[in-house]
Amino acid sequence: MPTITANTSFDALKNKIQQRQARVGIIGLGYVGLPLALLYSEQNFRVTGFDIDARKVDTLAQGGSYIYRILPAEIQAAQKQGFTATADYSQIEAMDAIIICVPTPLDEYHEPDLSFITGTTHSIAPHLRAGQLVVLESTTYPGTTEEVMIPILEQENQAGLKAARGEAANAKEFFVAFSPEREDPGNTTVERRDIPKVVGGLNGRASALACSLYGSIFNRTVPVSSPAAAEMTKLLENIYRCVNIALVNELKLLCLRMGLNIWEVIDAASTKPFGFHPFYPGPGLGGHCIPVDPFYLSWKAKECDFRTRFIELAGEINTNMPYHVLASVAGALNRHKKAVNGSSVLVLGVAYKKDIDDLRESPSLTIIELLQKEGAAVSYHDPYFPIIGRGRKYDLQMKCAALDNLGQYDCVVIVTDHSDYDYRHIVQQAQLVVDTRNATRGITSDKIVHC
Repeated sequence: MPTITANTSFDALKNKIQQRQARVGIIGLGYVGLPLALLYSEQNFRVTGFDIDARKVDTLAQGGSYIYRILPAEIQAAQKQGFTATADYSQIEAMDAIIICVPTPLDEYHEPDLSFITGTTHSIAPHLRAGQLVVLESTTYPGTTEEVMIPILEQENQAGLKAARGEAANAKEFFVAFSPEREDPGNTTVERRDIPKVVGGLNGRASALACSLYGSIFNRTVPVSSPAAAEMTKLLENIYRCVNIALVNELKLLCLRMGLNIWEVIDAASTKPFGFHPFYPGPGLGGHCIPVDPFYLSWKAKECDFRTRFIELAGEINTNMPYHVLASVAGALNRHKKAVNGSSVLVLGVAYKKDIDDLRESPSLTIIELLQKEGAAVSYHDPYFPIIGRGRKYDLQMKCAALDNLGQYDCVVIVTDHSDYDYRHIVQQAQLVVDTRNATRGITSDKIVHC
């Protein structure tokens, strides 16, 4: 094991980072970890990716990609810079900086599931050495880094190491920080390196090292006072979106009763050059962040004898939107003298938002299940998903249907508004269209029901 003296551990690591000689280990090679690994490889860092999914490791080893927006050529270019993928956590000892990008879902009781964080931390602790930097990126409640991760690292490492807390150097210390991921799948207007990176170190030296590490690939770093402040920053960002989406979802329901077009209203309000930012209604929330993160804070707030009523109400409204879609489909079929039970329904789009290959928390999955429970024969189409198998909260086992005979369905439900779809053609061919995304905007037809 390398020996790093108290006087040189910080300076040695900082110098390694600045010289692009630091070895970077990224744990979790999903929608966050793999793009991050590629960014470091582009900047000539030698990167090792860690993942417990053998399929991912094997695909990367063969120069392939399992994420639609990442081309195999990008993986192969990274391999030329030394990028490798492994499930062998003993290689952690050779890393200078370790970045953890694992999922933080909710459990069946809608409470935080930190099993991926704790499992990863237990795996790396025995291989930790002095002078390393460990950064958690997984979105979680304030206090996770200090209350959950650090105790495991300190108790289970084999050399009696402690996380650096004061500014006095210690030969048996490692550095810890939290820096929330800010991935936005499908966003082609903002380069990843142009997204400012918030960093909260356990002490000043940890923060400086993390800022140096991220400053190598991002154009701006934003240091905050602590890991908890950085953890809360990410939650604020996503709760802001969650609450505002809930607001427009509720206003959409009101506008439907009042005979108003919520999309027209939002467009008009958006002309105000100050004090307004547009949010748009939909069939429910998807993705790993917005449907999940607010509940992490609500859960943590209970420790402070505090109820986050605003967040809970927003979550309730957004969670109920798939049920509104079900009611809209039932109402539309009823007007055609058909019941949901026995009707054939095609769901268009299962990704949680347009033009991406991400099913996480997608409202489409809930809508399919609700329709099936009501007796509908449900098919789906999505250009990014030839099959839907089994996930943490679903087991559909469905194959993508063709779009060559839309007239065979009693109803087509537009849930994800992919750019690939020819909506005018869809309306012409279908018997009935329920549009949850305003995808048929500008098309006039009595077949369309806006939901």
